[in-house]
Amino acid sequence: MRRWMIVGMILALVACFVVTGETWAQPRHPHKLQPTTTPWAHDPSIVPCGDTTYVFCTGMGIGQLYSTDMKTWHYGHPVLDTLPNWVYEKLPQATMHVWAPDVIYRKGVWHIFYCCSVFGKNTSVIGHAVNKTLNQESPAYKWEDRGMILQSVPGRDEWNAIDPNIVVDENDVPWMTFGSFWGGIKLVRLKDDLSGVAYPEEWRTLAVRFPKELRMKENAIEAPYIFKHDGWYYLFVSQDYCCQGLNSTYKVVVGRSKSVTGPYVDANEVKMTDGGGTLVAEGDKVKWQAMGHNSIATVKGQDRVAIHAYDIKDGRPILQTPLVEWDKDGWPHLNWDK
Repeated sequence: MRRWMIVGMILALVACFVVTGETWAQPRHPHKLQPTTTPWAHDPSIVPCGDTTYVFCTGMGIGQLYSTDMKTWHYGHPVLDTLPNWVYEKLPQATMHVWAPDVIYRKGVWHIFYCCSVFGKNTSVIGHAVNKTLNQESPAYKWEDRGMILQSVPGRDEWNAIDPNIVVDENDVPWMTFGSFWGGIKLVRLKDDLSGVAYPEEWRTLAVRFPKELRMKENAIEAPYIFKHDGWYYLFVSQDYCCQGLNSTYKVVVGRSKSVTGPYVDANEVKMTDGGGTLVAEGDKVKWQAMGHNSIATVKGQDRVAIHAYDIKDGRPILQTPLVEWDKDGWPHLNWDK
């Protein structure tokens, strides 16, 4: 099982991959590229701020996009010029290719959570930085690192410290969900200032790909994102495999709960801890081979998903931001025409 788990992690975490025999990777200096309607993005985190919408994503120093119309996207400068020293202390093999950021505004401060890992292992850390503004032209713009939130160690931990997402509940209590493969999707409570885990002894499992009796199969689940809507917490997760270009099989499923701590169930009342999940997005094999690792935000009064979709022509991950529509029973559907 361990051998297959490692193979699965390699497939699911590598963000530079081989496509139809040719090596393709994110541009090393994307901020120098011209504005585009089809921007490169992997693991996008969407955040509105005033009239501008920002998307942060996996990339060298954490990639950044911004747009005022959700159509034409500009490439911003990377969030990090260098990795903090603590990352190298915990992960000597770390590179500037930083994964799966999540951004949240809380009590007058912008917070970004990010992760660094070693391919194929749960040798991973989640870090945290803050900024007063997202406007790169502002004199106040500066990301200040606040250190490590969480670390996973092979042989010690049966979970993986990547893919963080922060959600604040109805009592103004912040929580962090995260996880990839291994023991699935986890949830921990954070301190009020988001600087660390509030109760290290309290852990919750929110979702797994397969229930325990089938755990010999690969636990191909990751990229959790919790969104509050109409009294429900919706847990979106990605299943199967990203990062393989035209061989990717990624898709997004969802469950919901009245409590941020779960249990989350799908439209058929199957718990996500029992492998449940209602399909939200997958490749159509016409324009997109596969898609996954979504985030959601309310932008100018409309709920929008940010998701990376693998172009059927060349396997490149392209940002898509379809409208979220909620059916009469409260389940989300994506409108790709708006």
